[in-house]
Amino acid sequence: MADNDKTMNLTLKVWRQKGPQEPGRLVEYRVSDVSSDMSFLEMLDVLNEQLVSRGEDAVAFDHDCREGICGMCSLMIDGQAHGPDKAATTCQLHMRRYKDGDTIVVEPFRAGAFPVVKDLVVDRSAFDRIMMAGGFVSTKTGSACDANSILVSKPDADKAMDAAACIGCGACVAACPNAAAMLFVGAKISQYALLPQGQPERDKRALAMRAAMDAEGFGHCTNEYECEAACPKEIKVSNIARLNREFLRSIVSAD
Repeated sequence: MADNDKTMNLTLKVWRQKGPQEPGRLVEYRVSDVSSDMSFLEMLDVLNEQLVSRGEDAVAFDHDCREGICGMCSLMIDGQAHGPDKAATTCQLHMRRYKDGDTIVVEPFRAGAFPVVKDLVVDRSAFDRIMMAGGFVSTKTGSACDANSILVSKPDADKAMDAAACIGCGACVAACPNAAAMLFVGAKISQYALLPQGQPERDKRALAMRAAMDAEGFGHCTNEYECEAACPKEIKVSNIARLNREFLRSIVSAD
């Protein structure tokens, strides 16, 4: 154990729900011997080890890469999507943020379009269906450049890359008081609208993805800016403005 490593005892209030149609509630647990060097998910692993050793059901939660890339670790921690750290996912939150004796409330993302599957796991397949509606290009990519390739300006390339950094975690939806998905959809539309490869389906994409978003039951943006504040990749709300412009452009083009 490193010299600066400290252990702590914590009280967790964790949302437990057996299934989508079952009632849920917060259950209090005591977790001991938590290292300050652990990530938040590793701390939940410790909790589950203690629960299983007592013959109790482990807490279900989403995780995959644990490197801040996949967007799976969708947790509301003390009322904040992904926890108190800015520009970080849940798996990047470390227990050094807390002190011995702290009480932490852990809940799933709350949104009508993200129904609870079990405990802290929610169904975010609504994002997949939005992407299937238009989040793709038909242009062949990845091969050697042609002599007449269309060059992309550095500012546009940077904006497209910034938008493409979205990992689809859903923190923007969970943080928004309207459960809006416009930051996610805006980012996905922006990453294509700014590049030549995205032009063939440009108008169709904006209409289809906006329609899919509405069909999933997401709310609408009222400029609360909570989405940008909660986003672990710091996606800017300017992408929502671009989404609106692309949508209006597609309506005019359709007429």
